[in-house]
Amino acid sequence: MSEDSNSIKTLNKPKQRLIFIDIARSIAILLMLEGHFVDDSLMLEYRDPNNLLYSTWLFIRGFTSPTFLTVTGIVFVYLLLGNSHIDYFKNNRVKKGYKRFIELLFWGYLLQYYAFHVLQCIGIGIFTILIIYGIYRLVKVIPLWIYFFILGTLVFSSYLFFGSLPKDFYWPQNYPMFIQNMFHGKYSIFPILPTMGYTLYGAMFGTLLFTYKENVKKWSFIIITLTSGLVLFFFSKDILVYFDQKVLMNTNYHIYTLDWLYECLGMVLIVLSFLIIIEKLFKEIKPNLFIKIGQNTLTIYILHMVVLYGSISGYGLNRLFHHNLTPYQLFPALFGFMTLFVIIIYFIDKIKEKLSFILSPIRKVTNKPFGIAEKAVK
Repeated sequence: MSEDSNSIKTLNKPKQRLIFIDIARSIAILLMLEGHFVDDSLMLEYRDPNNLLYSTWLFIRGFTSPTFLTVTGIVFVYLLLGNSHIDYFKNNRVKKGYKRFIELLFWGYLLQYYAFHVLQCIGIGIFTILIIYGIYRLVKVIPLWIYFFILGTLVFSSYLFFGSLPKDFYWPQNYPMFIQNMFHGKYSIFPILPTMGYTLYGAMFGTLLFTYKENVKKWSFIIITLTSGLVLFFFSKDILVYFDQKVLMNTNYHIYTLDWLYECLGMVLIVLSFLIIIEKLFKEIKPNLFIKIGQNTLTIYILHMVVLYGSISGYGLNRLFHHNLTPYQLFPALFGFMTLFVIIIYFIDKIKEKLSFILSPIRKVTNKPFGIAEKAVK
């Protein structure tokens, strides 16, 4: 859940943005807000999978977190490769990446100390990307995107093991709970395996975007991306079943159980394809409030945890609304909840300016251990 206010830039045109990534982040964070509010507030008796409206909501909610995780990998690697001409340990993107890793772990455990949630998962994903990128800088035997593809595939494949474990069986056994939660524990909300696979596949896509940045808005690139998404979404299970029957006939693990992971990844690619088309058709999409929302996802995530769930303070809206609203009550409450965050982002620059006497010293102190040049932090 990257919150980098800098533009995603091409190497030769530093002021050019890939707007579709910002749009994707905005869509993902807004879907997260409504998804969490609805899930926490709607009365249980209205959760009918046979209801078209509710089933549609469930479907959309299913690929919200994969979008977050995938787009994080895309953005981080795209920006990282923009500084690939700089030595690894002198690269401010690398330094800021390690800092972001620590920040995400800090905020993740501060907001929910007992669980391993999306912030920690993204943090570990960024750390892994940095390690893989460092190895690639030393051993440039194969293209970088292949490193991410292989590791992403292995991480997804780990579900063959973890998906077979009983829900109340915590792995690794006899380890502290916070270690178990990273993999298969009592509070594994977003375990590293297999969830981090989305971030690694995102890193692969981000590498390809950077490599072919001049062709991203060409129809050939869009068609390839869209076709890949459609194949993954509609045919993942058929392909995996065929491979399972023809190649892995005598194994105890069935790879067709991975279909939901690849289906979600396919949906993310489909969404990104349509967003590229929108950017292509409208050509110049100027910075606006909607795009600004996608540039402040970490701020929104932290605040929504405090406001909705009472993280840190212990008092949240869920004390009033938890499984207590009918659909007719839900819609106005949801509108008010989401409007609150839109207003916050509208005034975010002024808020940060007013708090600069606190934020600026904190930034300087936290940048120093990582050797981040102050001029590189906007």
